[in-house]
Amino acid sequence: MVSSKTIQRIPVIVLSGFLGSGKTTLLNRLLGAEPHSAVIINEFGSTPIDQELLAEHKIPLTTLSGGCLCCQVRGSLAPMLKNLRMAYDAKPDKPFSRIFIETSGVASPEPILDTLLNERWLAQRYHYQGMITTVSALAAETYLARFPEAQAQIAWADKLVMTQTDLAAAAQVERVQNRLNELAPSIAHLESAQDAGLAEALLDFGSLFRPIAQPRAGDLPEHGFNNVSLQLEQPVAWARLQAVLEELLSGPQSTIVRLKGVIFTEEHDGPMAVHGIAGKLFPPSPMPLRENVDNRGRLVFIAGGDIKILAETVMNALRQ
Repeated sequence: MVSSKTIQRIPVIVLSGFLGSGKTTLLNRLLGAEPHSAVIINEFGSTPIDQELLAEHKIPLTTLSGGCLCCQVRGSLAPMLKNLRMAYDAKPDKPFSRIFIETSGVASPEPILDTLLNERWLAQRYHYQGMITTVSALAAETYLARFPEAQAQIAWADKLVMTQTDLAAAAQVERVQNRLNELAPSIAHLESAQDAGLAEALLDFGSLFRPIAQPRAGDLPEHGFNNVSLQLEQPVAWARLQAVLEELLSGPQSTIVRLKGVIFTEEHDGPMAVHGIAGKLFPPSPMPLRENVDNRGRLVFIAGGDIKILAETVMNALRQ
């Protein structure tokens, strides 16, 4: 019996956050903790600047400028990741062991996640670990009220880092924290002012992606958790979707540990952010409608074990 070769999947971490919220500063700290990394930087302007701020790190660094990964340069991410992977495979001494993708400050996360999770060739070779989003305590009240992209960056986050807390009043910080609790109620908030252990805390995605021991024989996944994404082409009845999601999260056989998404419902005028953890679905939070959005709902589930049929289970339940 011939055993197929296990493909080593490279971890990918997405760093998001609105303009001026401190993404590159945080990336510098993360690279200090994990220097054996590659970086893809997406800058909205035609003249890239952020890579100059990372010049001290001797790392594989690629820049996508002149537009956002969610729109103008959306098609560039997949071939870039393919090229990085082929370069990785060609070298006996691996040039990096993970990839950070820093999005532009006005990028919406959904198309980036679609590429990482749904491009089959990439999904077999890259392991999307999660999204870290920076939030400015000084400016978040303004940009969250004006720019729906900023709300989407928070709604899709797996880790939230509040920056510039030393420049904001205590009441201002509290108001931003309350807003984050509305947009992402299942996500803990860290502060960039935390000197000791911040990078380690951000890079530890906990039980969602913990490595497991593998026996020598046979091919097994690299970790005990998997993810699946579901796209909803039409608005759905929230009452029905709520019942389906609550059953999935709380059922006795459920292995789901994390749910996040942005959906369109029959009862609401605009998109709604949805979050859930094992045993609990949080109330949906309204988000303003963005320009050039395709109005398709997207849900991402993370679960222990095999969840290949989960998307079909959800769709069948919604049809009943």
